[in-house]
Amino acid sequence: MQLEKITLPSEKYLPFSDKLKSLYAAMNEKYKEAADFYGFHCSGCEDNCCLTRFCHHTFSEYFYILEGYKTLKHEQQTEVRKKASDVCRKTAEADEKGMPVRLMCPLNFDGLCVLYDYRPMICRLHGISHELRRPGQNAVYSPGCEAFTKQSEGKGYFQFDRTPFYIEMAKLEAELKQAFGIKQKFKMTVAEMLTSEMFE
Repeated sequence: MQLEKITLPSEKYLPFSDKLKSLYAAMNEKYKEAADFYGFHCSGCEDNCCLTRFCHHTFSEYFYILEGYKTLKHEQQTEVRKKASDVCRKTAEADEKGMPVRLMCPLNFDGLCVLYDYRPMICRLHGISHELRRPGQNAVYSPGCEAFTKQSEGKGYFQFDRTPFYIEMAKLEAELKQAFGIKQKFKMTVAEMLTSEMFE
C-alpha cells in the first residue's frame, strides 16, 4: 500500500497521542477484568498471536507506533526495520504462490514486544471472546483463541463488549484525519508500517 508522506507537527499531534493513550488504558483495564474473570493468560502458548497476520486500519495507531519506534536505540531500530523487510518479502512471496503464511511480528524479540506500550488495538484485545453491537442489529459474538477456549471452559460468561472501543477509535481517527487533511484510507500490518516510506 502506497501512502503519501505526512508530516505531523509535534505540538499539534500531541493531543491525539494523549487521547489514544487514554483509550488504550481503558482497553487494557477491560481486558484485564475479563482475563481475571476467566483466569486467562498467554504464557506458554504455542499458537503465538504475534505470528498472526493482523491488518490495522488507523493512522492514529500508525503514528503511535512511529512514536514508540523513535524511543528505540539506533541499533534496535535497524534490526526492527530489517526484520520487517524480511517479513514483507516472505509474505509477498507466499501471496504470489497462494500459500498461507505465519511469520513472527518484527517487534517480537525473544518472545516479548519491544514496543509493548505502543502496540495496536487488536494486540490489546485479541484472545478473549467478545461481542460487537452494530446499530439496529443484534450483538455478534466471537470466540476467543484456542488457548482461551481451553482455559475458560466451565467459567461462565463475562460480557466483553468491544463496541465502545471501536466507536472511540473511529472518532479519534476522524478527528486526526480532519486536523491534518488526510484523505487516504489505511490498511497495513505492523511489518508494512515499519517499512513504509512514510515511516521516517
